[in-house]
Amino acid sequence: MRSLLRRVGIDTRYLLLGFPLAVVAFVLMVAGFSAGIGTVVVWIGVPILALTLLLARGFADLERRMLPEVLGRPVARPRYRRAPESAGWFRRMVNPLTSGQSWLDLIYGIVNFPVAVVTFCFTVTWWAGTILGLTAPIYGWIIASIPDNHGLAELLGFGDSALAEVTLNTVIGVLFAITLPVVIRGGALIQAGLSRAMLTGVAELHERIDDLAEGRAAAVSAEANALRKLERDIHDGPQQRLVSLAMDLSRAQRQLKRDPQAVEQMLSQAITSTRETLDELRALSRGIAPPILTDRGLAPALAALASRCTVPVELDVQVEGRFAAAVENTVYFVVAESLTNIAKHSHASVCTVTLAKTGGVLMLTIGDDGVGGAHVAKGHGLSGLADRLRAVDGELSVDSPVGGPTVIVAEVPCG
Repeated sequence: MRSLLRRVGIDTRYLLLGFPLAVVAFVLMVAGFSAGIGTVVVWIGVPILALTLLLARGFADLERRMLPEVLGRPVARPRYRRAPESAGWFRRMVNPLTSGQSWLDLIYGIVNFPVAVVTFCFTVTWWAGTILGLTAPIYGWIIASIPDNHGLAELLGFGDSALAEVTLNTVIGVLFAITLPVVIRGGALIQAGLSRAMLTGVAELHERIDDLAEGRAAAVSAEANALRKLERDIHDGPQQRLVSLAMDLSRAQRQLKRDPQAVEQMLSQAITSTRETLDELRALSRGIAPPILTDRGLAPALAALASRCTVPVELDVQVEGRFAAAVENTVYFVVAESLTNIAKHSHASVCTVTLAKTGGVLMLTIGDDGVGGAHVAKGHGLSGLADRLRAVDGELSVDSPVGGPTVIVAEVPCG
């Protein structure tokens, strides 16, 4: 109930305050635009139009400050084009005329006026009906006692008694009160929707473009880092082992006839080295999408990862079917890297991996009972996962206090 009353109060304040602002903005916008267009041929209209656009920007900023409370989320502020540093006074004066958003602000100041009038009238009417109706038992008896006073009950044929008048007005007040939250919220959303479309729509599009550019850069960075790491690991591990193995086999070949017993020992060491090299290659191949993921999907691939982890893994995959290759690869790599970090650094006795679908998002939750202290700062293993997730518009959150436990949540859009 308290949240409902707060919501009604916020929407009412927005609609009541928006009406006088809309009136003042409408008058200034129409007058300034008319005067500017009418005198632009003699150049006087240029500064008038520029000043009008700056006023429109000011009123638009006031509206943008009120929108987050009504919509329940922050809104973007447009990027108004600035004049070059070396621009002269005339270029600076006409600069507002070169911004498309400034003209949208001006149009909004004109178009918003009739909308604000309608929403204001509904707001005042419903609040008046609610207050006057619910307080009718207080003042209704006095009004009904006035001679020759024809109340609403009498006009509707319910009689001319004070009880009928008070009862009818109270019922009307209750109806207004019941519908008040819906009407006020509807009016606020209509007016805020118009404001959002005209005052923040372009800015939100620019932010979306920036997010996509950042995601692409993150994908390139994550891929480059993964390739460098793979190259370094191969160079430091399997490559060195293979070089050593080749040298051992050459030495064994030279001693085959002179010392067969020594050769047998060398071959035994070579076999051991070969097995260790294969184990390292298998570990490194986790950074590359395995055939089981491509052929059978996430559930079998994650099961294979869990079976290879040195820490016991409780796996719970609650999704079926296939998803886009980028989505499946991202989920697989996040699990693979997380299990590797758990095995190396967490000192955990058990970890859990849960994959579920909520709406159009895959929710991946990875937890362990280890020592904690994990974070996504640059220079740490999890930062690469954050970059990989940003590449598919995903998000990564890590809760890992010192002493544990650690919970990693990855959200991957799959719709």
